[in-house]
Amino acid sequence: MKFSKIRLAYRMVIDNTSGIVWQQYVFEDTFREYLMQQQAYNSKENPQFTFRDLLYHNDKAEKLHFLTGIAAEPYISQLKGNIYNVPDALGNNYLPFINYKLDIINTDIRDSTKHKIGITFYSPVVRLIDLIDRHYLVSVNTETVSAWETLSFPFQENLAICYFEKADY
Repeated sequence: MKFSKIRLAYRMVIDNTSGIVWQQYVFEDTFREYLMQQQAYNSKENPQFTFRDLLYHNDKAEKLHFLTGIAAEPYISQLKGNIYNVPDALGNNYLPFINYKLDIINTDIRDSTKHKIGITFYSPVVRLIDLIDRHYLVSVNTETVSAWETLSFPFQENLAICYFEKADY
């Protein structure tokens, strides 16, 4: 029997109400970085205060997603490849990730409480064995054909399959 391969994505939204200390640091540092970086894309004669307005007036401001995300890199490294917001069904293991993408949902240079970012974490390709009782039953071993160590991750908000490779039947 052959099984499909998938990649899971988990999106974490961080704003001024985030209660986890790690998220608060990411919030503060990405806002500071945005304040510095936006100056290169903003007009001194007609400044735009919100990120959405800045994007509307300057297409090149799209680079601010990446440039602001640089401030989050040290914090992402602290996670050591695990998304701790997504424990397995036993609470012992966490969803692994191999890369991420930070995006600015919106922000306002006049008011840090308007700053809101999203970080989408991407798992390695895993073998999807089954969907059982609203859980993804997966194995990080994608090569073996007869036996696997498995992890079971419950369906939850902001967790989705972002890549699907159908098995050859």
